[in-house]
Amino acid sequence: METAYLKECFGNSLTQALAEVARVRPSDPIEYLAHLLYHYRDVKNAKGKKEQELLQLKEEHDRSLKEEKTTQVLKQEKNQIQQKCEKCHQVERKEEWETELSCCQELHPKAVSSSKTPSLQEDTTPLEETLSQVSPGWLQKCINRFLPLKKMTCKGSFHLSYDCRV
Repeated sequence: METAYLKECFGNSLTQALAEVARVRPSDPIEYLAHLLYHYRDVKNAKGKKEQELLQLKEEHDRSLKEEKTTQVLKQEKNQIQQKCEKCHQVERKEEWETELSCCQELHPKAVSSSKTPSLQEDTTPLEETLSQVSPGWLQKCINRFLPLKKMTCKGSFHLSYDCRV
């Protein structure tokens, strides 16, 4: 029973310490044995602590990799959502533009060609001629309807400049 207890508490270190005492033959073998057992205990504790730290570092590393993957997935989802929103906004702006254009066509059919919009028309001389025949009040009314497109100015002889960046 005593040997089982000693093996359980000290393990192989007691055997090694006794072998060391027999080899060295110190003047006070009990004190020497005590120092050796303390030393083995300290070494064992240091190993356990080091293993625990390594395990903790591995867990932290795994956790950081998992967080990085999650962050990447979230960024991808965010980019996809932004792209969908941009497409949606482009469609909405196009629909608003077409609605406003049709409204202006109803108000004054000569002012806007049905086949080409003013921003896409390459030769603007027919448009400028038509706009010179249109009353400034009507033109201002159409311009006010297009204000959500950020900036639209009316200069001198009714030259329109569009800035559709939103």
